[in-house]
Amino acid sequence: MRKNSIKHVRINQAVQKELGNIIRNEVKDPRVGILTSVTAVDVATDLKTCKVYISVLGDTAAKLDTKTALDNAEGFIRRALASNLNLRNTPKLTFIMDDSIEYGVNMSEMIDKVISHDEESNDKSAE
Repeated sequence: MRKNSIKHVRINQAVQKELGNIIRNEVKDPRVGILTSVTAVDVATDLKTCKVYISVLGDTAAKLDTKTALDNAEGFIRRALASNLNLRNTPKLTFIMDDSIEYGVNMSEMIDKVISHDEESNDKSAE
């Protein structure tokens, strides 16, 4: 199976959706943040490994607690994934923190500040 084949893309989407449901509904560890989302999944073409990119809304301690809890629950999550998806192999999961959402929010705030500053300077020069 090639990396960009339609089958590989569909497997990634199915795994991402199922992992989101499992983390949200089945993992009962209180260390897992309430606003934890699976932003992306990269399943290897041989279905042996899977990189799971997660995003957690909260401070650094909440992110570390969530990552630790998910690393500890990897076996449970993998078993639930195997029972919910019919794949030839159930991949070994590796959780990676994804800060792209926070980065996007920060960039949006910076752009808004620049725009408001530019509008203020235009108003002052018009007077």
